[in-house]
Amino acid sequence: MEDDMMSVNENHLGDHPCSEMEMDEGLTGTSKGAEENFTSEKGEASNVVFSRESPLLTQDPRISGACGCAAKKLKSRMSASELESRKRDKHGQERKLSRQDRIELGRMFQGAVSSHNWEVAESLISLADPQTLNDALCIALDSIWFLRNQHELHGINGLIRKIISNGAYDFTRAALRTSFLASCVSACQSRTMSLADTVTVMAHRLHERLQECNGDEVLKVEAGAKVQKFTEWALKCISFHTRSQGNRNRVGQSSAVEIQLQLSAFKSFLDLAGNQLTGKDFTEAFDAACFPLTLFSSSFDPGWASGISATAIQGLLGMLVEGGADNVNQCFLEASRFGSTELVRILLQIAQRNSLDVDVDLALGFASHYGKIRTMECLVEEGNAIAFLGPLMRAAERGCMEVVQWFVGRGCRDMELCLAPTAATSRSQVGIAAYLLPHVPQHVLAALSIEILKAAGERSGRSLEGVHFLLRSDFLGDAAATYAVADSIARSEDEGVAPELRAFLLEHWSEAAFAEGLKHGEDHYVNITRILRRGRSPICLRDLPVPLLAAIAYLPLYRECVKTSGRLLPQRLRGQLVEAARRLGGGPLGEANQGRELLAVLEHQIPPFLVQPRSSVA
Repeated sequence: MEDDMMSVNENHLGDHPCSEMEMDEGLTGTSKGAEENFTSEKGEASNVVFSRESPLLTQDPRISGACGCAAKKLKSRMSASELESRKRDKHGQERKLSRQDRIELGRMFQGAVSSHNWEVAESLISLADPQTLNDALCIALDSIWFLRNQHELHGINGLIRKIISNGAYDFTRAALRTSFLASCVSACQSRTMSLADTVTVMAHRLHERLQECNGDEVLKVEAGAKVQKFTEWALKCISFHTRSQGNRNRVGQSSAVEIQLQLSAFKSFLDLAGNQLTGKDFTEAFDAACFPLTLFSSSFDPGWASGISATAIQGLLGMLVEGGADNVNQCFLEASRFGSTELVRILLQIAQRNSLDVDVDLALGFASHYGKIRTMECLVEEGNAIAFLGPLMRAAERGCMEVVQWFVGRGCRDMELCLAPTAATSRSQVGIAAYLLPHVPQHVLAALSIEILKAAGERSGRSLEGVHFLLRSDFLGDAAATYAVADSIARSEDEGVAPELRAFLLEHWSEAAFAEGLKHGEDHYVNITRILRRGRSPICLRDLPVPLLAAIAYLPLYRECVKTSGRLLPQRLRGQLVEAARRLGGGPLGEANQGRELLAVLEHQIPPFLVQPRSSVA
C-alpha cells in the first residue's frame, strides 16, 4: 500500500480583520491505499485545495449597496489609463494587484457572492489579476453547495463563466477544494450532530485515525494540525452559510430539488473546465471528497448513505468517476479500514452503477483487523464478501474475541472453523481456542487432528502453550484418540514436524512419557518407604496418621496435577499419578484411568483441608 501524500502551499491573499476565516496553506490528499504515512512538502499552486480566503461576511441587506460603493471607490483610485493597462507592464508581463487592492477586492467579491449580487460580483472580476481570479473561482464554486433556487443557479453559473473567460485557470485547486467542502456539507447534515459538536468530533476522529497509521510521530502531528485546520475552515464556511439561511446551530437539509441545482452547477463547472482537468485531477478530487467522510463516520445516522443528506455527495462522486477518477477501490479499502460504514455503502453503490471492481474480501480483512463490526456487516450483506478464512484466522491469532464471535455467528464453513483454533493456539490464544473448539464438528477434528497439531506447532515459535492446551482440553473428545495422536507425532520421522514440537510431545504426551512417569512413581515410592523405615528424624513418621503420611508423600504431585488444569493430564504426569493411586490402595487401576478419577483417589487419602475445590480442575 502506498502512502497518502499531503502537500501544502502558501498563497497569501492578505490579512483581514476576520482572519479566523482565512486559510494559509493548501492540502492535497491522494489516497493510494489503506496504510498511510504522512509527509509534508511545499506544493505548486495547481496542487492546492485550499488557499488563503477573504473573510466570509455576515449576510446583511445593506451589503449590496456597500459592495457597490466600495467597488466605485476602488475604481476611482485607478485612472482610466491604469484600468486599461493594468494587466500588462512595459515588458508585457502580467501585473499583480497591490496587497491592499487584493484585500479589498477579495472582501468585496466575497460579500457580493454571499448576498447574490451578481452584478457587483461581475463588475469586480474586471479588476482582478490572474491570482485573484483563481481565488474568485474557488469562492464562487464553493457557494454552489448552498444554492436554493433556480435564480441563484443562473447567477452563479454566469459568474463562474465570466471568471473563467477573464483568465482564471486553476481548475485543479477549485475542483479539489469544492469536493472537500461538499463532503463536509453532506456530513454535517446528519441529524445526530450539531455544528457546535462537529469540530470536537472531527478532532477526536482525526486523532484516532492518525494513531492507527504508521509513520513518524512528528510528521503525523504536523499532518493532523494541517488537516484539522482545513476542516475547521470548511466548517466555518458551512456555519456562515447556515446562519445566513436562518439556522444557527444545525445545518439544514437540502431538498431533492436543491441538491439537483447544486449538482447541476458543479456539472456546468466541469463542462467549462473541459480538458483542463486531467484524470489525476479527478482522482485527487475524489479522494478529497472521501476524506472528510472518514472523519465524520462515527456521527452518522444508521442508513445515512441512503438518505437525502448523502444524495449530493453521491452525485459529486459519480461525476468525478465519470471524469476519470480511478481510485474508487483505494478509497473503498481505506474507508473499510477506518470503519466508515456509510462511505463504504456509497462507494459500493457507485462501483455497481459504473461497473467497477472493488475488492470486498480484502476490505473485509481490513475492517475485521481493526474490529469495525458495522462495516463488516455492510461488506457481507451488501458487498457479498465471502472470504471469511483469512480474517477469521488473523482475528483468532490476535485474540480478538468480538470479531471471532461475529464470524462464527455469521456462519463459517467447517474448514474455517477447524483452522481458526489452529491459528489461535499457534499464538497461545487459549481463550479463543476454547471458544472455537465446541463449534468444530468432531469428525472434521478427527480427520485433521495430526495436521492441526503440526500446524499449531509450526506457527507457534518457541511457545507450545497452544498445543498443550489442545491436548489438555481433549480436543478430539476421546482421551484415547487424543493421546494416540500426540504419541503418533512424537514418534513420527516426518520432516514436516517441527523439532520443538516433536521433543515436547515426546517428553510430556507420548507413551514413552507415560512409561517414564510410572517408573518415576515407583522410584518415588521406594524412596518414601526407605525414609519411613530408616529415617532418623526425631519425629517417628511411621506413627503419623495415614492421611498425613499420604500428604507427605504425594502432596507435591497432587498440587502439580491440579495446576495442570484440563480434562487430560500429560502422559508423564498421568504415569506418576497412576502409580501413586495404586500404592494408596485405589484398587485395580489400568492405563485407561484419566486425571479426574486418579485425583479422586489422592483426595480421598490426604487430609480434607489440603483438598482443593473440584472446580479448580477444569
